[in-house]
Amino acid sequence: MGHGTALVQNPPSVHGLVKILRCPRETNVAASFRLTGPDFMRVAVLQTDPTHRVLIGELVKRLGHTCHVFGDGLVMSKALSRSTVDMLILDWHSTGLCGLDLLKSVRSSFGERVPVLFVTADGAEHNVVRALTAGADDFLVHPVRAAEFGARVEALLRRAYPQQTSTSLEVGCYRFDARQQTVTVRGKPVQLSGTQFRLAMLFFSNVGRVLSRDHIFAMVWGREFRETTRTIDSHVSRLRLALEIEPVNHFRLQPVYKSGYRLLHLYGDEAIETELEADGVIVA
Repeated sequence: MGHGTALVQNPPSVHGLVKILRCPRETNVAASFRLTGPDFMRVAVLQTDPTHRVLIGELVKRLGHTCHVFGDGLVMSKALSRSTVDMLILDWHSTGLCGLDLLKSVRSSFGERVPVLFVTADGAEHNVVRALTAGADDFLVHPVRAAEFGARVEALLRRAYPQQTSTSLEVGCYRFDARQQTVTVRGKPVQLSGTQFRLAMLFFSNVGRVLSRDHIFAMVWGREFRETTRTIDSHVSRLRLALEIEPVNHFRLQPVYKSGYRLLHLYGDEAIETELEADGVIVA
């Protein structure tokens, strides 16, 4: 998926959205956390009209997020089948696959967690009702007001990913401090590199969620994924060992075929059975 194209020279209505233009390759501690925090998310945009497509894409990028723009619903659907994103912004009408059908497909495949915002020129009341009933989180009509659009996008992301608005994270026996870039497992400090810490924060902030390889690569390394690289697999393997991500600690980091990885939180008997199976014991 390609990045959104640039907008014309900073129209005045856009200035209210500009917080800080962040570069994903920054290496200081604060920037490192932003790669897994709410200010750096992956957003996919479907807009049929080229002008709207460029505008919405640029507004999303000015919020500090990466943006992948599409003009065809079917093309977007195929892209989403192999790549994960944090939010969808959809048009009501589209070639290939309309926004409503795309919404239904996303809700069927990924559940309710990924926020979906409709931004469309068709503001007919019955369409708004159909979208919200089908699982959309919000609905805006063109022409959008830049500051309002930005506020709605950020509100939806905060609501969907509340754990990423904090500088600390506690999941099971794992404790993360994003400001200090420290982690403890059952109270014991574990030394991680900056890259390993970002990778760990990404997984533990998205427990149970499939993250595609290109999603992981963009969030942790801040650049486009290359199919031939084994970087992610190598780092995941080392992270498993360093943080003891295993059933005894009630977690499992599993590969997902033709997609990426998912961190699972195991509970009670499930953790025991998984541990026994790993030891070769047949569980009836």
